Amino acid sequence: MEIKSDHRLTKKEYIILGSMLFGLFFGAGNLIFPIHLGQISGGNWIPATIGFLLSAVVLPLCAILAIAMTESDSMYHLARPVGHYFALFFLIFTHASLGLLIATPRTATVTFEVAIQPFLQKGQMQMGLLIFSAIYFLITYLLSRRPQKITDYVGKLLNPALLLLLATAFITAFLIKGDGSILAASTHATAATANLSNGFLQGYNTMDALAGLGFGVTIVAALGFFGVNTAKRRSQDVAKVGALSMGLEAIVYIFLIALGVISLQFTKTTANGGPAFNAIMTHYTGLIGTGLLGAMTLLACLTSCIGLVSSLSQDLGKRFPRIGFGKFLIATCFGSFLISNFGLNQIIALSSPILMLLYPLAIALIILGMLHPFIGKQPAIYKATIGLTLIPAILDAIHALPPFLGNLGFFKAIDTFALHYIPLFSISMDFVPFMLIGLIGGTIYAKLAGKPLRTPAGEID
Repeated sequence: MEIKSDHRLTKKEYIILGSMLFGLFFGAGNLIFPIHLGQISGGNWIPATIGFLLSAVVLPLCAILAIAMTESDSMYHLARPVGHYFALFFLIFTHASLGLLIATPRTATVTFEVAIQPFLQKGQMQMGLLIFSAIYFLITYLLSRRPQKITDYVGKLLNPALLLLLATAFITAFLIKGDGSILAASTHATAATANLSNGFLQGYNTMDALAGLGFGVTIVAALGFFGVNTAKRRSQDVAKVGALSMGLEAIVYIFLIALGVISLQFTKTTANGGPAFNAIMTHYTGLIGTGLLGAMTLLACLTSCIGLVSSLSQDLGKRFPRIGFGKFLIATCFGSFLISNFGLNQIIALSSPILMLLYPLAIALIILGMLHPFIGKQPAIYKATIGLTLIPAILDAIHALPPFLGNLGFFKAIDTFALHYIPLFSISMDFVPFMLIGLIGGTIYAKLAGKPLRTPAGEID
């Protein structure tokens, strides 16, 4: 039975929770991919930044709002109106990507490449990664065992230190060195549409919209520890905390993208932004740059990693209570440790098709959750929207396959067909018309069939 008494958060508590949420979101990809976007966009960085902010800031904020507005206790319950098997698939596959296959191992490998690798000889890399990743995930496990302490660890300690380090880098570049003039002189606005869509797709790499579906549970749990218990108050506080943290993240992204643009003056475009960030810090801070960057990367990645493994273990622990939070936490940390030893380049190469499959489905679920006051949890609308969105999601995943798979006759034929006949496929936005048709068509069908749009939450478990 839900407790009806509520605690009103103070300004200090809002700041602590906002700082915690920022720290949970801001990890490995959030440091390196904005830098990379700035480099590849060059003078067209403004439209690219807008696209990036839409997918890396607005979507994650909408994700945690969707969890709160639908009163879901996990992404499984958000997806449940589509059907039990789809919801279970989405929960496991998304958390596997966040907690095992991509995001969590990536936090360790990015930290290693930026903070440790520059000090090792070429023949020491593999052993160095093995030792570092073992220590890294042991620390993650120890800090994640008590979820109620995440607010203290991340919000009060780790995240303020990260923000201080980031501020130091930005002040050096834009105020002390005064390179903002270089940025202004190099800005132009050609090919704005293409750069907008490219920035939107680059935002996928942060995986924050997917993480938002998991962190929504974490922030709601944190509100419970502060004494916020009723659904209405939770939704209001999630909106305020989310706006505070994601607004701060947007500011940081803009500065990182700008650094990427400026870095073209003294370094080459890199594959993932990590080496470029190293060159940027060395350029602006000299000998202390490597140490500063290493500390910054470690803090960003560790805070994000704590949130990822905790939300995965909480979600799956609730879905499979016989196993429980503790065992899932051990398995997640150990599995991430194993995968991290494949190295950053291999992890990034295999992530694209997974993200291209999951992101359209996540976007559709987020939109459906945000429309909850109007459509409730009507299965007909959910099934039509997700069913049609799944078609372009699969096509986009095939298009993003590594060459050794994508060049196979079967996949190549599908890709060629989609390129010629599917609208917006060439810019990977083909899911948009499919999603809208499903949403509109499902709503019309539900009304014509006399199905109530405001399906009570209790009817779908």
